[in-house]
Amino acid sequence: MSAPPSYACGSTDRPLLGETIGANLRRVTELHGDRTALVDLTHHARYTYERLWEETGRVAAGLLARGVRRGDRVGVWATNRHEWVVLQFAAARIGAVLVALNPTYQAAELAYAFAQSETSLLLHAAWFRSTDCRDVVAEARRRCPRLREVIVFEDGWIDLDGDLAAVEGHEDDVDFDDPVAIQYTSGTTGRPKGATLTHHNLLNNGHLVTAAIGFTEHDRVCVPVPLFHCFGMVLGTLGVSSHGAALVLPGGTFDARRTLEALRAERCTAVYGVPTMYLALLEDPGLAEFVHDDLRTGLIGGAPCPPDLLRRIRAELHLPELSTVCGMTETSPISTQTLPGDPAHLRDNTVGRPAPHVEVKIVDPATGSVVPAGTPGEQCTRGYSVMAGYWDDDAATQESISSAGWMHTGDLAVMDESGCVTLVGRLKDVIIRGGENIYPREIEELLRGHPAVSDVHVVGVPHERYGEQVMAWVRPRPGERIDGDDLAGFCSGRISRSKIPTLWRFTDDFPTTGSGKVQKFRMREIAIAELGLGESTPSGAAPQQPAAV
Repeated sequence: MSAPPSYACGSTDRPLLGETIGANLRRVTELHGDRTALVDLTHHARYTYERLWEETGRVAAGLLARGVRRGDRVGVWATNRHEWVVLQFAAARIGAVLVALNPTYQAAELAYAFAQSETSLLLHAAWFRSTDCRDVVAEARRRCPRLREVIVFEDGWIDLDGDLAAVEGHEDDVDFDDPVAIQYTSGTTGRPKGATLTHHNLLNNGHLVTAAIGFTEHDRVCVPVPLFHCFGMVLGTLGVSSHGAALVLPGGTFDARRTLEALRAERCTAVYGVPTMYLALLEDPGLAEFVHDDLRTGLIGGAPCPPDLLRRIRAELHLPELSTVCGMTETSPISTQTLPGDPAHLRDNTVGRPAPHVEVKIVDPATGSVVPAGTPGEQCTRGYSVMAGYWDDDAATQESISSAGWMHTGDLAVMDESGCVTLVGRLKDVIIRGGENIYPREIEELLRGHPAVSDVHVVGVPHERYGEQVMAWVRPRPGERIDGDDLAGFCSGRISRSKIPTLWRFTDDFPTTGSGKVQKFRMREIAIAELGLGESTPSGAAPQQPAAV
């Protein structure tokens, strides 16, 4: 008997929410107004749902007073903090589109995002680590004068001069199919593309994925993953708020001890993270004193995770109901998920079945035909979660989403006869380092601008902690002498630090085909053999985005 086709659809038992993010927050506030909604331990802020509703109304009024209207783009550039969450809801309530920006962006990256999205108002933190963000923004504005106003969180960020009565009238005009966020995810061209996501996309994905692991108003969820990433702003903010649960932010950026302290102090029932975060928690010498019986579940994704690490997380962190999630920014983000009731071998070795109301098929990349179960092919996703498209880029949208509504993920996967999906590779050469998607061409184009570099090709090679690390194969110009420190210094300040190669190989030629086409897979194989790195086997992955944690 022949194998069935590689197609499956998630459960439809729980209906989709047909409301905007603002309407959902209003409804949850009416039900759970006195319950804790948001805790920011770094800035000592604590909100009930009633207070969160009032504060988002105040900030929404402030945005309106500054000329922001339905469809206008509002940028946010900061690490995790309560103002980020308030702004996310405030912008959604009046129909503005939040442009979520990676805190590691340099001025050129910011300027590109501002110009491409036509962002008119930016809200940002004063500092990121040792970087004065005001200086970076000032440089970006010189390159993009279209950005008309900048507000710094530490300066008070939104005045109390808005008309609260006006907010309700604007809320009535917002539709759940309206765009609510733009998240930048790089393409192989090296230029980031803005995935345009709607209220319907994000609210339902956050709500349904967390419903699958049993979230209720009694849960308290520790979220150390970044809010600018879909993991944080969808599964975190909306996945928590839509159930009336409490969102706990342990810090601006991830710190293992600070996260463990938050788990204990706030009696959290759940925690999110990418594999490197969970590994850091497990390696903390004081782990035992912070783990408690209230902990029960969490979400893990963003990078491959070995089965033995999944087992350790469940046992040593007391997270027996830990769920692996997998997807990409363009699918809001989750397409597949393991569930607490799944057999152990599926929870350890697959990325689960399609999420509720989501269709998944595996196709032959060459023909587009659905392959039989058990056969590798490209994973495609369809359903409410597929983005509206790439902002102001119809050509890229048409390349990625078929006329029938299927999003081509670029992931190579196998589906078994029960609908469980296992990732086996990627069609494109994206490097996933600690949950961050890094696209080689951007780095290659930068390095080719160095006067001593003739040519360069960038590949990902295995790394025990981060899953992959960035390696550059460099051909110097004749007569030039250069080393990795020189090139790393050249990259510094021009691209995010996580994109700067950590391994360098200098060569006179590259592995090529008979026709002269460079073979990146051979570079990877050679590097693995010469450096004794071994090969990692992906067993779980999740929200893909320009920069994770």
